Amino acid sequence: MPRTFPPFGICRFFEVAAQLAQVAQKPPQNQGAIGPGNKSLDNNCLGIYIVAMGTDTTTRKEIYDLKSYDPQRSIGGLLGRVKIAMGAAVDAELAPLDITAAQYVILMSIALKEADSASELCKGISYDPGAMTRMLDRLERRGLVRRVAHPNDRRAFNLELTAEGKAVYPKLRASVMKVLNRFLGGFSQKEAQQLESFLQRMLENA
Repeated sequence: MPRTFPPFGICRFFEVAAQLAQVAQKPPQNQGAIGPGNKSLDNNCLGIYIVAMGTDTTTRKEIYDLKSYDPQRSIGGLLGRVKIAMGAAVDAELAPLDITAAQYVILMSIALKEADSASELCKGISYDPGAMTRMLDRLERRGLVRRVAHPNDRRAFNLELTAEGKAVYPKLRASVMKVLNRFLGGFSQKEAQQLESFLQRMLENA
């Protein structure tokens, strides 16, 4: 029986990968922090953005220097490549259900009550409001999501899964777990948990 792993959230992984992949595209100009930027994509799990990555050179040696840094083989470059491959694999796995990886992330966020409004979704996965509105419109037309009146603000709407959305979500989750387990082929449970902890530490440094 194949071993399965408690999945590291795919959106959280994409968050790490997106940050570092953008940084990996060009070698550092100096050892200071990298200025923040923002870019949102309608057909991706989340927009790519750069965060400040200050380091304390007085307490530890830098991981990379100008001589050793290779954008394609660095952590950022490798995470970026894994992100692209994983996103394509999730899209392919969810295709029979006519759901994309980007749509899955939105449904997951609503199902787990991580966000219940378009503005919260935009903050959580770095979509611009226009792209988020179009994505929610598509999900609403599919009958998976509905907008309900906000109890305290007549101008606002909350988001919730419909009965159909709730019924399909476990199938989506199982499909995404299948992809994650395939990418973790050959890893032990301990190694997978260690990788999760390393990625979490990177997020905490962001």
